[in-house]
Amino acid sequence: MSRDDTTTGDTLTGYPRKPQILGRQRVAQSRLFQIESLDLRFSNGEERQFERLTGADRGAVMIIAMPDPDHVLLIREYAAGFEDYVLTLPKGLVDPGEDIVTAANRELMEECGFGAHRMEPLVELSLAPNYMRHRMQVLMATDLYPKRLPGDEPEPLIVETHAIEELPALLLREDFHEARAIAALYIARDKLREEKRRGGMDLL
Repeated sequence: MSRDDTTTGDTLTGYPRKPQILGRQRVAQSRLFQIESLDLRFSNGEERQFERLTGADRGAVMIIAMPDPDHVLLIREYAAGFEDYVLTLPKGLVDPGEDIVTAANRELMEECGFGAHRMEPLVELSLAPNYMRHRMQVLMATDLYPKRLPGDEPEPLIVETHAIEELPALLLREDFHEARAIAALYIARDKLREEKRRGGMDLL
């Protein structure tokens, strides 16, 4: 029996077989987003209709920009979803023809006024995968230099510098709650801790 012949699931990985897409329909369309309904049949015969939010599948980047080994740059920007200002990491869409490193450097210049001589891909994060197919590439930017590019923000962004080891204190703030930024910073902090630990061991 092949891996695709079983109706109960994938016997090699333990995952169920993907649902069959019976049909899809555009429900609504705006300048930025599209709502799509999917008619699905699962491997056990159950049928359901799911809705998801789609858009330009160009990809996006989020940048952990470090002006020194202990600090990170955060931006304060207006978040229409919450009708309030939030503290988060610089981020943006990948423009046509860009790779993620080029896009991250451009966004960093537009939002923070810095470029990076070193841009290292760190992790890929998703957001609400039950409802949208959105992936965010997180990159760590180091060896920064002043460089400002004009962006599309409606007002100048406020750039703040915070110690990356003070994440617990940041979590107590009412304006710092974006899950992707929190996850990215903890991953970066643990990576830096491990590098420092290895560096210390190399000196022994």
